[in-house]
Amino acid sequence: MPEFTCERCGSTFSIAPGTLAKYPGWRPRRCMRCRDAGRSTGGAGTAAAAPGGANGDDDPQTGIFTDGSCQGNPGPGGWGAVFVRDGTVVEERNGFEPSTTNNRMEWTAMIAGLEMAPPGEPITVYSDSQLVVRTLNEWAKGWEARGWKRKDGPVMNLDLVQRAWELKQQRPLAKVAWVRGHAASRWNAYADRLATAHLRADERS
Repeated sequence: MPEFTCERCGSTFSIAPGTLAKYPGWRPRRCMRCRDAGRSTGGAGTAAAAPGGANGDDDPQTGIFTDGSCQGNPGPGGWGAVFVRDGTVVEERNGFEPSTTNNRMEWTAMIAGLEMAPPGEPITVYSDSQLVVRTLNEWAKGWEARGWKRKDGPVMNLDLVQRAWELKQQRPLAKVAWVRGHAASRWNAYADRLATAHLRADERS
């Protein structure tokens, strides 16, 4: 995997190719440990396995965070979702597919996140995919009314879009919101590490 040198501690660290592909031209300057150390901690109740991060509206500490990743597009990919309350992990899920696309992994992560959302509880499910967020918040209702057809072509990944839309309707108190990816969001970075766990497993095998 691509390696970088942390400008703070000088250590070498890796970023999954699928993550880099989402942000062309982005070069991370600090390793995760130093990024976490530079933020305030989540408090005594934070789960031991959770990475550090800042509190505040721009880095929410309660919600469900989802992310998908693909090494090549198409190629092997993974997804991750983590349910957090006040900086403590309640539940997490992740999975891997040997041949898929980045968008399918983003949708699969969102489906897992919505499945974790309690139907009668207000909760926000976050994604760093504008496509996923805008589809569920702006477009899916109209597509459904037109028989799941877009004005300018077919709905891509229709099976996953329909499943996510169905889950969202079953959870009227759940909101779907965009979150800035990785370095800007403690828990999106955590979901990303779940999504890329298969890459680290391959390295150890």
